[in-house]
Amino acid sequence: MSSMGASLELEKIATSYASEAVQLDRQGRLKDAILMYNRASEVLTKLVQLCPNYGLNNIYLQRAAAYRDRVKELQRIESVEHLKREASSIGTPSTSVDLDNLLIRERLSVRWEDVVGLEHAKKVIRQAIIYPSLRPDLFPLGWARGILLFGPPGCGKTLLAAAVATEIDATFISVDAASIMSKWLGESEANVARLFASARKAAERGRPVILFIDELDSLMGMRSHEVGGEARARNQFLAEMDGIIDKSKRFHLYVIGATNAPWQLSWPILRRFQYRILIPMPDFNARIQMFKLYTRGVELAPDVNFEELARMTEGFSGSDIRDVCQSTHLNVIGEIFESGRANDKSAKPRPIRIEDFREVLRTRRPSITPEMVASYQKWADTFKAL
Repeated sequence: MSSMGASLELEKIATSYASEAVQLDRQGRLKDAILMYNRASEVLTKLVQLCPNYGLNNIYLQRAAAYRDRVKELQRIESVEHLKREASSIGTPSTSVDLDNLLIRERLSVRWEDVVGLEHAKKVIRQAIIYPSLRPDLFPLGWARGILLFGPPGCGKTLLAAAVATEIDATFISVDAASIMSKWLGESEANVARLFASARKAAERGRPVILFIDELDSLMGMRSHEVGGEARARNQFLAEMDGIIDKSKRFHLYVIGATNAPWQLSWPILRRFQYRILIPMPDFNARIQMFKLYTRGVELAPDVNFEELARMTEGFSGSDIRDVCQSTHLNVIGEIFESGRANDKSAKPRPIRIEDFREVLRTRRPSITPEMVASYQKWADTFKAL
C-alpha cells in the first residue's frame, strides 16, 4: 500500500478527540481535557507509525507535539498550589503557543500530482499563490493573501495546502484550535498575535510562508455561548489579516483556511479571505485516478477495472476511496496470517482481484450524504469567490 493509504478511521478519531479536548479545556475541566489531548496525540502518533511514508505525517507529528505541550501546561495549572495562587492573583499564567512545534521544518513530501482532480482549485491556487511568488514584479496591484478552502471532509483541503507549500518551497506553519486556543483571559489573542508576528518575520526574510489554519470554524466560528477570550481572539485575527492584506506589503505570507462548516464563519471573517474555493466531492474521472494512486505499490490482478470501481464509489470522498483501498489490501494480507504462513518471510500476498474490492464495498457506505453535499453547494452559490 502507498503512503497515501493512511487510516481514515484514525484521522477521524484523532480529530474527534482534539475537538472534545478543546471544549473541555474551555470549560475548565482540566483532567478530562488532559485525557482527550493525550488520546489525540496517541492516535496521531499511531497513524504515523502505521503509515510512515504518508505525506502529511509531519503535520500530524507537530500537532501531536502541540497537544502534549498543552497537557504539560494543564498539569501545571492543575496543581493545588498553582490554583490557589491563581485564585488570589489578578495575573494570568503564560500559556502562549509554542511556534517551534507549529513550524514544519522538513520539506513536505506532498506533491502537486498527489492532489487528484480539483483542477479548478489548483488553477485558482496557482494564480493566487504560485504566480506571485515566482514573479512578484508582474503584480503591481498586489496579490491575494487569504484563501478559504471549504467543502465536505476528506476531499483534499489539507493535501492541497501542503502541496502548494512544496511547490513554492515555502515555510509551512500548521495551526488548529487545540494548538492555539487558551481558556485563560488574554492569552488566546496573544497567541494569535505571536503566531502572525512569527509568520511575518519568516516571510520578510525572503522565503514564502504558508500559514495553514485547519478547522477554521473551530477557531473563528460564531457561537451562541462563548467566553470573552474567544471573541478577542477573533478580533485579533481580523486585525492581523488586515495587516497582511495591505497591498503595500510585498512579502509572501499567505493564510489558507480550511473548514467543513463555512456557515459558522461570520462575514467579517469571510471577507478577509479574498478567494473562497469549494473543494467538491471527486467526480468519475477523479475517482479513477484516486484508485490508481492509492493502489500504487501493490500488485493488482488483470481483472481490476478502475472504471468499474469508480462507478461503484459514486458519492465517496477521497478519504473514503483511500480507506476502501487500504481495507481491501489488509484483507488480502490477512490471508497470509490466517493460513499460518506469517513466519515464512518469503510469503507474499497474492494479487488483489476486483472481487476483493467488491467484498469491501458491499458493506462500505460513503461518509458524506447527498444532503451534506447539497448544503455545501447552497452555501457556495451565495458566498463562493472564484
